[in-house]
Amino acid sequence: MNQVYEEIVGIIPQLRRYALRLCRNSAAADDLVQESIVRALTKSSLFTTGTNLRAWVFTIMHNVFVSSLRRGKRIELPMDPEMVAAALSVRPTQELTLEVNALIRAMKGIPETQRDAVLMVGYEGMAYENVAAHLNIPVGTIKSRVSRGRTALRLAMHG
Repeated sequence: MNQVYEEIVGIIPQLRRYALRLCRNSAAADDLVQESIVRALTKSSLFTTGTNLRAWVFTIMHNVFVSSLRRGKRIELPMDPEMVAAALSVRPTQELTLEVNALIRAMKGIPETQRDAVLMVGYEGMAYENVAAHLNIPVGTIKSRVSRGRTALRLAMHG
């Protein structure tokens, strides 16, 4: 086996990652890698020893990809009818809208101090310590406000 073959084997994982970036499809990426390696091996006599083989093979891959785009060559994958139906269907949003409206009403029903603490910790994802520093109050106070606020919201939402 020639030197080009041995070196190409070592860069196959890198070729695959690049092909995935180009194709955004696993099967098409595999085909692109295979076509690129075949071309590199058949044209290995054109490779100049001492130059960057990795760059040479990546250039071949890029050119194969661009050529396939120009020819309009697309890889057709078999489609699962259930997956297509699931992708095209839209779930109803009425329940979510009702829940969001109920949450907004419940939030308006709790004291402002609890509402602020719950929003900062629960919605904005801030740490208790950061909320305490922001509001200039002890961490324990924030924890109790969040706890009381969440309990009040749970009761308001689920009665």
